[in-house]
Amino acid sequence: MRRAVLTLLAVVLLGPAQAAQADLKTSLTRYMRLAGSSSGAYVYDVGAARPVFAWRAGRPRTLASNTKLFTSSAALARFGVDGTLGTSVLGAGQLDDNGIWRGSLYLKGGGDPTFGSRTFTRRSYGGGPTVQQLAKLLDQAGIERVTGRVYGDESRQDSLRGGPDSGYGVDIWVGPLSALSYNRGLATEAGTAFQTNPPAFAAAKLDDALEARGIPIKGKPGARKAPAGLDVLASVDSPPMSRIVTLMNKPSDNFFAEMLAKDIAMQVNGRGTTSAGAALIAGFTRRIGSSVQIVDGSGLSRADKASPYRVVRLLRAMYSREEGQTLFDSLSIAGRDGTLVDRMRRGPARGHCHAKTGTLSDVSALSGYCEARSGELYAFSLLMNRISVPLAHRLQDRIAQAIAAQR
Repeated sequence: MRRAVLTLLAVVLLGPAQAAQADLKTSLTRYMRLAGSSSGAYVYDVGAARPVFAWRAGRPRTLASNTKLFTSSAALARFGVDGTLGTSVLGAGQLDDNGIWRGSLYLKGGGDPTFGSRTFTRRSYGGGPTVQQLAKLLDQAGIERVTGRVYGDESRQDSLRGGPDSGYGVDIWVGPLSALSYNRGLATEAGTAFQTNPPAFAAAKLDDALEARGIPIKGKPGARKAPAGLDVLASVDSPPMSRIVTLMNKPSDNFFAEMLAKDIAMQVNGRGTTSAGAALIAGFTRRIGSSVQIVDGSGLSRADKASPYRVVRLLRAMYSREEGQTLFDSLSIAGRDGTLVDRMRRGPARGHCHAKTGTLSDVSALSGYCEARSGELYAFSLLMNRISVPLAHRLQDRIAQAIAAQR
């Protein structure tokens, strides 16, 4: 009875909207206490331009895959939503009147994470640039035979196969990185092993595609940097950056994130490295009013940190930019797709909360946007460290449901 009287008094004194937000703060405070002292949260009403909840919101926490929010934001800003990454065939030699290419071909990678075979790209991404397309273009250019070799060139990025968390070696959660990646570094389309030499592997696949079109290659394929000044004989482009970011964020794809970090540096500096990409991502973040400590693109490193307040500052800044809708659309939808397909399958959050998950052992994060029943849009960040992941998921889902239930 006492609680009902107090609730009625709150409605009279504060008004329905303020009373509802007071109830929200009470609920969220209870959930965050259960999350422990190593967790933080921040919730912001975008339409009203005011914070509605903060809990240890200023202290940086391990982000896990919430790092991808910073990577994808910087990539969209750098390349634009329609920007693409190209893979080209360069010619060292000349084509004679008999259709013979007297010289070698260089397959030069441009950091496209979707490049591969026709069957793999169709099955994995719904389509993308392929070696078969390049072989067809070379055939149409009149090449009927090649006297040299096909070389793979990955020189637009460094040859380190992983990020700092794996000592820059191949990581099972990422796969081998290369500016000339073919089928995301898998040695078989079934994904039973990784390639040991990605540029040579990709060159061999182009060699096979040319042979399949009746264009014999005299020498064996290999890996080598192309000489300067060669002409482009054929090229294919990746899907637009809007699609690449979606392919990264919804399933939380570490390979795409690490490739994009290098791609950002490649676009700015002419050569991509993880460290340079991380620095550029951090620099972009500062320019739009947020901040992040970042050493890779995916969040596999525990050194990737930001406070919930700063994550929400990123989300707010991106929402006001022309790339904002693309970032919003790239996030998993509660109860419907991506890494949230099995979470919040009922309740007001289902279909109305778009968020990026993040998971490491004893780390769980959820940040994004919730469209409330009131029609208001809330940006939120829940960064939980030193907690069991199942408990974190339950608390995060309850918080998102409470936000989405606001009237």
